Amino acid sequence: MRVLLAVLAAILASAACDSPAGPDSQSDLDYNRLLQGLRQSGLAAVPAGQLSQPFLSIPGRLIAIDAEHVQVFEYPDEPSAQADAARVSADGGRVWNSLILWVAPPHFYRRGLVLALYVGNRAEINASLERILGPQFAGG
Repeated sequence: MRVLLAVLAAILASAACDSPAGPDSQSDLDYNRLLQGLRQSGLAAVPAGQLSQPFLSIPGRLIAIDAEHVQVFEYPDEPSAQADAARVSADGGRVWNSLILWVAPPHFYRRGLVLALYVGNRAEINASLERILGPQFAGG
C-alpha cells in the first residue's frame, strides 16, 4: 500500500512539474490571475481598460506592461474559446476572414477559458505569458 501511495505521489508531482505555472486547473485561470501571474514574473502589469476585436466573438480587457498591451479574452465556456482559437491561422496573420497587418509580431496564447494576444517583441512578456498560459498556439 505504501509503495502504491509513493508511486501515485511521484506521478502527481511529475505531472505538476510539466504543467504551466499558475492556477491549479485551466478553469481557474482568469483575467485577474493572469494579471497577478504577470506581476509575479516581475513585470509592471496594470489593468488598462476594455477593447473589442472584430475578429473575436467577445469583448476583452487590456493589461498594460509599460507601453505595451496584452489583450485578454475570457470566454463563458470551453467550446467558445476553442472556436475563436481555431479561427486564427498558424502565423497569426489571418483571423476568421480578416487579414491583419500587425505593427509587430502577434503571439496568441490560450489556456482554458482565456485567450491572450500580445503584439510585440519583448522576450520577457512572451516568456511570462508562456509560463502562465503554455506555448503560443499561433503567431510569430
